[in-house]
Amino acid sequence: MHAAVRELLEERGREALTVPLVAQRAGVTPSTVYRRWGNLQELLSDVAVERLRPDTEPEDHGDLRSDLTAWAEQFLDEMMSVSGRAYIRDALLGDPDGSNAGQCSAYAAEQLRVILARATDREENAPDVETAMDHIVAPMMYRILFRPAGLDAAYARRLVTELFGAGLVGVRGEGDQ
Repeated sequence: MHAAVRELLEERGREALTVPLVAQRAGVTPSTVYRRWGNLQELLSDVAVERLRPDTEPEDHGDLRSDLTAWAEQFLDEMMSVSGRAYIRDALLGDPDGSNAGQCSAYAAEQLRVILARATDREENAPDVETAMDHIVAPMMYRILFRPAGLDAAYARRLVTELFGAGLVGVRGEGDQ
C-alpha cells in the first residue's frame, strides 16, 4: 500500500490522491484501505512516518559538538525541505491518537542516543537524550511548523552552541568518572 501511495504521489501529486485510486494501484478494494487506515489522511500519515525514519546512523565526526552540529544541520535541512514539511504535516494530520507523532519523535531520539553514546564512549560529558531533544529538536520543530522564515544551518548551529553554553555539556576531566 505504501508503495502505491509513493508512486501516485510522484506521478499525480497529493491533491489527486483518493482511496479508490490508491486501492486500484495496490490491487485491493477500497474497503481494504478503509478497514486498515480509516481514511486517506491516516494512510498518508502512516506513509509519512515511514518516510521520516532515518536510513542510517548519524555520522561520527570525532567529538560531540561536531556530531551534534552535523546532525542538527542535516535534520533541519531534511525537515525544512518541501517533502519533509509535507511528511510532517501528513504525519500529524492523520494521527488521531498521537502514535505517529510519537514514532517520529522516537526516530530523532534514537539518532541522538547514538550520538550521545559515542560521546560517552569517548569519555566526553554528554547531556541526556531528553535535554538534547528539548534544546535542539523541539525548537526546530516548532519553527518548522509555525515560524519557518529564516531557518538555515546557522540556526541549527546556534541551537547546538546554546546547548553547550547552557552548561549542560562539557568534556570530563580526569577523576570525573
